[in-house]
Amino acid sequence: MQYRRLGKTGLQVSEIGFGAWAIGGNKHGHSYGPTDNAESLRAIARALDLGCTFFDTADIYGHGLSEKLLGQALQKRRHQCVIATKVGNDFYHGRFRKNFDADYIRFALEKSLKRLRTDYIDLYQLHNPPLMLLERAEHYAVLDELKQQGKIRAYGVSVHDPYEGMMAIYSGKPEVIQVTYNVLRPEAREELFPLAQAHDVGIIVREPLANGLLTGKYTAEAAFAEGDFRAAWPREYLAALVEMVNKVRFLARAGERTLAQAALRFVLDEPAVSVVIPGIKTVAQAEENLAASHLPPLSAAERAAIREALGAGLEDFLAEG
Repeated sequence: MQYRRLGKTGLQVSEIGFGAWAIGGNKHGHSYGPTDNAESLRAIARALDLGCTFFDTADIYGHGLSEKLLGQALQKRRHQCVIATKVGNDFYHGRFRKNFDADYIRFALEKSLKRLRTDYIDLYQLHNPPLMLLERAEHYAVLDELKQQGKIRAYGVSVHDPYEGMMAIYSGKPEVIQVTYNVLRPEAREELFPLAQAHDVGIIVREPLANGLLTGKYTAEAAFAEGDFRAAWPREYLAALVEMVNKVRFLARAGERTLAQAALRFVLDEPAVSVVIPGIKTVAQAEENLAASHLPPLSAAERAAIREALGAGLEDFLAEG
């Protein structure tokens, strides 16, 4: 496993981390389908053994289940780990809503600390806040307070759109931006990544496998389990994604690397990236994903072939999205 510096936080992290959304299970929906808690714990332990030190979760994942499992698995090896979690999705007080009020953040942090069986969070992230909130800096005051108290070591923002990440950086506050970036969604590379490097802001890449599509396992006729958020995708959208994935299947090389590993190398080849967090539910996924750290970068010819294969079709897809 290779390690990288997480921006101005100074934290050293494994360049491939453990994305813990999926292990939250599907009891509350917005999941990646059913999970087995025992297998989730084995996957976490295997990731640790393979050199993974960065574990990213959120309180909303399984309404606390993901955090609970990480807390159980990491408690005895806490000093070896960098734990990142998120706040802003209030599922505690009746009907779900976004909530970034200072009092709520203090409340939610205490709940996360208890589930994670720790007295501090290495990286606390605002979870998909609205753009209007990112353009202001007032809401960071409570995070500065929690940092001074030693309850968090650093803080950042998790976003979907690169523009949102840029607005967060311009506020001068977050030390880390978590953003979507993958073969099918490369736009963060254009402006966000150079800006982050200029400001020494760490970049965590979320959804590097395009919600599982870049594993190459799914067809346009794929059926997702109840509770899996992908079950709500329109058939046309899924078909368009599968068509683009099919165009880059040449990246898989029998006996050398899988399509998923090539997709992870695509992300890791960007110098602005500190850590990539593929979702992991099983021991097999942990082993496959983490092995990408040992593989050579994609060649210039391969990257050019990706651009040629996707071309205008990708631009049209992103514009429609």
